[in-house]
Amino acid sequence: MLETLTVKDAVELAVVERNGFVESRHAGAAVMLSPEGEVIVAHGNAQALVLPRSSLKPLQAVACLTAGSPLAGEQIGLSTASHAGTDRHTEVVRGMLVDGGLTEDDLGCPPDWPTDSATRNELVRENGEPARIRMNCSGKHAAMLRACVATGWSTHDYLSPDHPLQLHIRDVVERLSGEKVAMTAIDGCGAPVHAITLIGLARASHRIGAASERSPFALHRVAGTLVRTVREQPWTIDGPGRADTLAIEKLGVFAKGGAEGVMVMIAPNGTTVALKTLDGSLRARTMVAATMLARAGAVTDAQVADLAAALPLAVHGGGTVVGAIRPGAGI
Repeated sequence: MLETLTVKDAVELAVVERNGFVESRHAGAAVMLSPEGEVIVAHGNAQALVLPRSSLKPLQAVACLTAGSPLAGEQIGLSTASHAGTDRHTEVVRGMLVDGGLTEDDLGCPPDWPTDSATRNELVRENGEPARIRMNCSGKHAAMLRACVATGWSTHDYLSPDHPLQLHIRDVVERLSGEKVAMTAIDGCGAPVHAITLIGLARASHRIGAASERSPFALHRVAGTLVRTVREQPWTIDGPGRADTLAIEKLGVFAKGGAEGVMVMIAPNGTTVALKTLDGSLRARTMVAATMLARAGAVTDAQVADLAAALPLAVHGGGTVVGAIRPGAGI
């Protein structure tokens, strides 16, 4: 039986407070590693298995790049993104495809509307339709296709768990996490997503965050370039005004959220947080991770306060702010 996160394994990560009354509580598990990669804080069962969802994208991107995907600059940022589907994002993804002799029809992700509301509204006004390239994972899929083209692997079945690219991704996940993949599921975009422990996810993220572009090892050089690129161009990984982009801009971290309440956040000094909310809620994860980093001294309280002011954490009543979503007292 797979050991997934359960109620008895979880702790309170965040609360929703209205006029001083705690209206809701978000339970889950979180783990923090020191700059040296040692566990310094664990809340709940960090040995429980999780599906990292889009928090796996940095590992998948590193695998694509080491497999030969010839990307540079903002294309690297889009390879690890859950982007908002803006015209700027899709222009980069389209370029990734064209440079490899590919088209949008080669993408295996499903058609979708942009998550950026202004872009979506404009498309609706123009009688547009959902498109594969607007799907938030299209950059990851373009990177996978470019790796296949560069290596000579087939592209029509690149999402099959037995495809050489997916086997290479699985190997990279195991090498960076230091553990065997417990099982493989299919993510919302159609790509394989691998179950590893929460601490394994933290370990893999820490190794990416600590990687040097001057390393003698290609995997580490690629990882170092990816992290630097995203920190320099935070719009690529998410979108203007969106949580991951804001965290990178305000804190200088590398942040990558995943569906069902997963988050990894790596401070400039290498301190790393990985967490999972038990109910799958996304609304508190960024602040929980940021608060944990602040309590370890990896970012400042002032930076976290600045981030909190930019995130949609206010609780409203009658048109006024009457409370807030905030990290639990024990975090």
